Amino acid sequence: MIDVSLSSSKRYNVAVIMLSTLLMLTISGCQKAPDADSVTDDTVITTQTTPASPAQNEQQVNQSVNSQVLTILALGDSLTEGLGVANDDNYPAQLEARLQEMGYNNVKVVNSGLSGETSSGLVNRLDWVTQTKPDITILTIGANDAIRGIDVAIVEANIRTAVKHLQDNGSEVILGGMQIYDNLGSDYVQSFAAMYPKIAKEMNVTLIPFFLDGVGGDPKLNQADAIHPTSEGYTIIVNDNILPILQPEVEQMLVAKTNKTSLPAPVVTN
Repeated sequence: MIDVSLSSSKRYNVAVIMLSTLLMLTISGCQKAPDADSVTDDTVITTQTTPASPAQNEQQVNQSVNSQVLTILALGDSLTEGLGVANDDNYPAQLEARLQEMGYNNVKVVNSGLSGETSSGLVNRLDWVTQTKPDITILTIGANDAIRGIDVAIVEANIRTAVKHLQDNGSEVILGGMQIYDNLGSDYVQSFAAMYPKIAKEMNVTLIPFFLDGVGGDPKLNQADAIHPTSEGYTIIVNDNILPILQPEVEQMLVAKTNKTSLPAPVVTN
């Protein structure tokens, strides 16, 4: 009887253990996976992201660059104003249209040319024109001074004053070089032509060697006065004389603006 009682007791204990194990497995299988709200600080969640391709990165940079607003001031005399041609045919208007065709959607070219303007007159209106806060200024002045035979030293001093004023107001200057006819004497003509590269070198400004290159003196590209370009003449000036000099400046300026706006906010520490 004793042996039978012990045997029954063992069988009972085994059954209890098996039942408890089955119950624990069932409860464990019914539990839900933890959601985001229940994740503790000790839980590590791994996410996978697809890195942008080089082409996508370049596209994003280009879009950011082209979204920047850039103001170009066209400053000068009747050659800038566009005397004798329609408003859409002067060089500032054609330049803005051409830049936008090239993808510079937010570049604005302000026409601040004034017929009959001399270098002295231009200096007197610098405070007014710089209210446009130009990023880049294309300065083309001196032709009317030469027509009047004004001393080259005076013209040079005025141009230097204009360049410094523009630079002090945060504008990059592109200086348009000019050449004149020989009727004023070879000494004057040579001194006048040499003035522009001299100023550009000493004042660290970009130079268009001859603003009217390929147009000046060509009857087909100038109006009846043989001085002012036609619409077709201005197209050549924009495409061949201005843009090759201007575009690198525009690119550099837009990248600088983009980098400036994308800089992280400064960290303030107590």
